[in-house]
Amino acid sequence: MSESSRVALVTGGTVGIGAAICEALLAAGYRVAANYGRNVDTARWFEARTGIATFAWNVADLDACNRGVTRVQTALGPVEVLVNNAGITRDAMLHKMTVAQWREVIDVDLGGCFNMCRAVIEGMRERHFGRIINISSVNALSGQAGQTNYAAAKAGVIGLTKSLALESAPYNITVNAIAPGYTDTSMVAAVKPEVLAHILKSVPCGRLAMPAEIARGVLFLAADDAGFISGSTLSINGAKYLS
Repeated sequence: MSESSRVALVTGGTVGIGAAICEALLAAGYRVAANYGRNVDTARWFEARTGIATFAWNVADLDACNRGVTRVQTALGPVEVLVNNAGITRDAMLHKMTVAQWREVIDVDLGGCFNMCRAVIEGMRERHFGRIINISSVNALSGQAGQTNYAAAKAGVIGLTKSLALESAPYNITVNAIAPGYTDTSMVAAVKPEVLAHILKSVPCGRLAMPAEIARGVLFLAADDAGFISGSTLSINGAKYLS
């Protein structure tokens, strides 16, 4: 089976990096489904503009993920490529962070990754094929003041990726992570100008990443002929952090 007939599901797929990933996969010939959380108007606009089917559910809810994957597979076919992109931030210094801020980020950014992998992994094992790409963050590698919740969740994604790669290798399923640097999205646009200026000074390339540059990494890892790459973390961060 070629990429042109494979089904790819992208969580958080109607805005920012997720939207760029969906569009890149569509252009490469995949049949694409985009998950989203709450913003119905944005999802409708995205679907009308791209023709990509959109599906709403909360990735922090395992039962909702199972139902959502069933809906996608009924509409498009078995999910063979999963991109776990959905994520949120609730930034605060740890001494001011609430339990709710901690749990919400962990539940969505890390728990959502587990939930979605759990929802598709048995089918991938049965079919002896799968590509799972988990979107982590440069801050999982470097840390970031004010983001202990986010950095912990995204670091957990990398640990999950490595362990699931070991479990899945005998079944022709690859599991990899991408750790983007700061990217030109609405999430980054909401940062205060003085903070953004400080961020740009820390990036040797001197600019933010474009969402399409992150999507290019996803295409590379999702390809049929990327079958010997598994358990890896691909950093796309403009040389901000080297490891």
